[in-house]
Amino acid sequence: MISFFVCLTILIASYFTYGKFVEYTLSPDERVTPAVEINDGVDYVVMPQWKLFLIQLLNIAGTGPIFGALTGAIWGPIVFLWITLGTIFAGGVHDYFSGMLSERFKGKSISEVTGEILGNKMLIIMRVFSVILLIMCGTVFAVGPAELLSILLNSLHFTLPHILTNGKFWLLIILFYYLVATFLPIDKIIGKFYPVFGIVLIIMAIGVSAGTIRGYEMPEIWNNFQNMHPEHLPVWSFMFITVACGAISGFHATQSPIMARCIKSEKQGRMVFYGAMVSEGIIALIWAAAGCAVMGSVKLLAAGGGGPESVYIICRQTMGSVGMIIAVLGVIACPITSGDTAFRSARLTIADWFNINQNNLKKRFIIAFLVLTAGAIISQLDYSVVWRYFSWTNQTLAMIVLWAASMYLYKAGKNYFVTMIPAVFMSAVSVTYFVMAKECLGLIPYLKNNIMIAYPVGIIAALVFLAMFFYFARKENKG
Repeated sequence: MISFFVCLTILIASYFTYGKFVEYTLSPDERVTPAVEINDGVDYVVMPQWKLFLIQLLNIAGTGPIFGALTGAIWGPIVFLWITLGTIFAGGVHDYFSGMLSERFKGKSISEVTGEILGNKMLIIMRVFSVILLIMCGTVFAVGPAELLSILLNSLHFTLPHILTNGKFWLLIILFYYLVATFLPIDKIIGKFYPVFGIVLIIMAIGVSAGTIRGYEMPEIWNNFQNMHPEHLPVWSFMFITVACGAISGFHATQSPIMARCIKSEKQGRMVFYGAMVSEGIIALIWAAAGCAVMGSVKLLAAGGGGPESVYIICRQTMGSVGMIIAVLGVIACPITSGDTAFRSARLTIADWFNINQNNLKKRFIIAFLVLTAGAIISQLDYSVVWRYFSWTNQTLAMIVLWAASMYLYKAGKNYFVTMIPAVFMSAVSVTYFVMAKECLGLIPYLKNNIMIAYPVGIIAALVFLAMFFYFARKENKG
């Protein structure tokens, strides 16, 4: 339990310390923000800071800090270290710069921002990468809550019509809601109701943590400083990729522009972007601790890792019947509120890509309908497979955004090491995973989980990316 509280304290303190240092690196000023300058009443709308923070938290949270953290807990309490340090030095940095760079480039989608900084080739890569990631992400955040809602209704002590306990029925309902929320102006649903869901998410996390502390003994890091995965999957880089949103997530870079279009002052950025990531890290830490204490590695693996079944078990055992219903509903609302903004971001990315005016209702509806149709098709695939592909593309996108932020800081004559160090780290993580994971090059039997090849390749690739960064940075300076 000491490990948990030490990590929790460090996370909270980081907002006031390292978060302040990250903010100082960018040096926010009094320039007019896109929300004030453009203010189109659809996507560019000024909102108060407290709303921005809660909406950003919901936008980025999804199932990541819950499902991802629980799956990461299969490796044991060493996952606490990655959640804590990853959030402070990688995730928070990534989220702050992705949001603030979008704000400085008139609220453009992260693919467009990256293209402005790294050039046209990277612009094309990021456009394709972002749309694919967002549609997969929205799909993951539709299938998970639909299954969990089905489990909850089936557990009730009275009989309901079969259609109401069918996960596919709830999947269709959620996808229809996504279509409506993706199409409507941001202040009609998201701005009005999401702050309430944000509060529910925080209360739910407090309830799960209180129940875990009261009823279970949390394992300490120093007594379990080892790979506890029953199948001995490597910690590097499988655990780093699996935890995803609970430590760093490229998906957040696609969400941050939504709030970048709504902040009134650059000085709100630390709370809205870095603060929301720290809050998500705390939520991930709570669920990882609950996974370790309530279920343990073997039971978590048997339940398929972090998923609807694991969440249901933990909520039931830590909060009782009434608390369990509240907590599960919170877990359902959490990914739904990220799923719709994922599809919204996909719409905005496509609109920026092809320069499609989003004040035109017909054009806005057509894009929203097309991305939701793609999501409905992907939702028929195996959930665990979609999650693994989402996790890798997610962390690879984070790597690219960190390199873009590094180049921006280099050109501006600022401390680019703040973003460059996590960029190098995530480059090694992403390439290592790609080489040996079974859904990537690990499809080749010889490469599957082969750390003797994957580790050196990942490190060499990270160093190559670093050399390329300095080469192009200095070339641009000379030019």
